[in-house]
Amino acid sequence: MALAGTRRLNVVHVCDHLGWPGSRMHGVKRLFTWMLPRFDPARFNASLISLRSPDTSGERLEDHGIDVTYLSRSRFDPLTLPALLAELDRRETDMLHLHGYGATTFGRLAAARRGWPVLLHEHANLTDTPWFQKLPDRLLAPYTDLAIGVSRSTVEFVTRARLVPAARTRLVYYGVPVDDFAGGRAPDEVRAIRSELGLPDRGPVVGTTTRLMPAKGNEYLVEAARIVLAEAPDTHFCIVGEGELRSDLEALAERLGVAGRVRFAGFTRDVAGALAAFDVVAFPSLWEGTPLTAFEALAAGRPIVATDADGLSDILHPDRDAIVVPKRDAGALARALVGLLRDPARRAELAAAAAVTGAGYDIGVFVRKLERLYDLMDTIRRDTGRRGVAEADLGFLSAQGHPS
Repeated sequence: MALAGTRRLNVVHVCDHLGWPGSRMHGVKRLFTWMLPRFDPARFNASLISLRSPDTSGERLEDHGIDVTYLSRSRFDPLTLPALLAELDRRETDMLHLHGYGATTFGRLAAARRGWPVLLHEHANLTDTPWFQKLPDRLLAPYTDLAIGVSRSTVEFVTRARLVPAARTRLVYYGVPVDDFAGGRAPDEVRAIRSELGLPDRGPVVGTTTRLMPAKGNEYLVEAARIVLAEAPDTHFCIVGEGELRSDLEALAERLGVAGRVRFAGFTRDVAGALAAFDVVAFPSLWEGTPLTAFEALAAGRPIVATDADGLSDILHPDRDAIVVPKRDAGALARALVGLLRDPARRAELAAAAAVTGAGYDIGVFVRKLERLYDLMDTIRRDTGRRGVAEADLGFLSAQGHPS
């Protein structure tokens, strides 16, 4: 608790936008839903600004009780900076937590004007930055007090492509609300959930919760389905999620003759329920930051088959809490799935280990880390004028465990 008379720190999160083509609830948006309400209200006033127009996706953060201010500016609008400065001044901002290219550009420009500490948060591990980001990242690196990446490859991207010095970059894994996913569902609930997803009451189900976009590699799961069904013909597949590749994936299932056994269930608010309905969870990703969906499956204690994509490799332990196969290899994916479908004891072993691993990635742990970091950054700002964040003891950022 804050001491009597101590003002709360006004920490403003700034993001580019809150919508993706064909997807109502992507990973960073879900992170905001879980994270923002969990900051200690006696010590922090955490708020969110989007640089773009209001979210019209049908699953808005406002529907989850999150207050969002939209600046309604286009990507290269020079009026974004004065609009952002005016809003940040109105909030009596103490520090900025920035997500996305536009946010890190205009946010650091604002910080340069006002002297606010800046935390740059990178969620992706792209091969390079777009042309328009290269000069801003080079010029604004001095105004980045600290950068955090969500996986080892994302940290490498921050230092190599986003030009933040390694000394000012740290790895911090996400968290999910573990209690919402742990514990499973009763058999009658599972039957009801399967019915809602268009699946049969009985028989093995391989499922995934995903976004239907190139990085997720779902075409390899559809291809694996054909191989699995030749060995285990009573299996059903369920792909939960939205995205721009849905029609392409449905067409692929038709061409491969598996459309009747591959269910594209679309969006669901009850991700925990969907996971409980799956006998095996598959993640055929090609590249990742670190997907929230994998943390969810771990917390739910589900047997997992995943590729060796970066991000997934950071948090999964091969043959302990997951079966890991090479990416872009439908045959290897299929063999691992068939092996688990035929071995309930092995599924149980993986599930138990997954639950143990997942318990270490609770959203409460993640938020407590950020709170401690915000306090440290504010203290350093007042004591030294923003010098020395990276030289402080930041070992707590890499710690795992249950929230205290």
